[in-house]
Amino acid sequence: MIISIASGKGGTGKTTVAANLALVLARDFEVQVIDADVEAPNAHILLKPVLNEVEEVFLEVPHIDAERCSGCGICQKVCAFNALALVKNDVLFFEELCHGCGACMVLCPEKAITESSRQIGLVETGMAGDVLFARGRINPGEVLAPFVIRAVKRKQSADALVLVDSPPGTSCAAVSAVSGSDFCLLVTESTPFGLHDLQLAVSLLQKLKIPTAVVINKAGHGDERVDKYCEQQCIPVLARIPYDRQVAEVYASGRPAVTNIEGWDVVYESLGALLLQQASDAAHTGGDQL
Repeated sequence: MIISIASGKGGTGKTTVAANLALVLARDFEVQVIDADVEAPNAHILLKPVLNEVEEVFLEVPHIDAERCSGCGICQKVCAFNALALVKNDVLFFEELCHGCGACMVLCPEKAITESSRQIGLVETGMAGDVLFARGRINPGEVLAPFVIRAVKRKQSADALVLVDSPPGTSCAAVSAVSGSDFCLLVTESTPFGLHDLQLAVSLLQKLKIPTAVVINKAGHGDERVDKYCEQQCIPVLARIPYDRQVAEVYASGRPAVTNIEGWDVVYESLGALLLQQASDAAHTGGDQL
């Protein structure tokens, strides 16, 4: 089963929930954490994995043979991202804009375009205690996060309960991370910004037909509008995790609450049990919730 942990906005505690859940669930299941927030991966801060394998992620980009190029301009016309420009019969290539779709190579009448590889990120795998761990890291300055996300998701274990720590928001990166999930747990907070971005995330998941549930983190601040929205949308709220200074202190020192504060493993055991039940029910009903 693949469960993505996502949020409409950053800073809600999505990675904190994912890491603590993984540590608790690993007591009874084989668990894998996929850190798909490739622009700012930070699950390793709490899980402390030993990374023993590194793979480079490449994007296939065009290489233009100037001698064979006739300057017809077809490659420029078919490029949806303006990565190619014809200037005085010479084709200029802007590699940062290229999405590697291959249309220019396929449609070049002179067969003057071949593929070459450009390294844009890394995928690292290892173990965090009993938890399988994989993370993607995109190179600074690169913008094609979905390519690195898809690469790290290919490391998903078929035999494990997979938790995908997704990037925040509803951008292409978030879509790539949650796509293919059996269930999505949305982490939010009871603030106007939390509600606004939760609505965007729910809309995204409805379009992707992925059933979802909600965790309200840092509960005790804000108002009841998130609860009312979830009730109106028939979205179950699996837990309300209170704001706790001690939790913030251990988090700031890079330690998970479930192994460092008495009683917090019970909180996440309850959340984990409810999450697995919801995901199982959604699987049996074909995701009719959304």
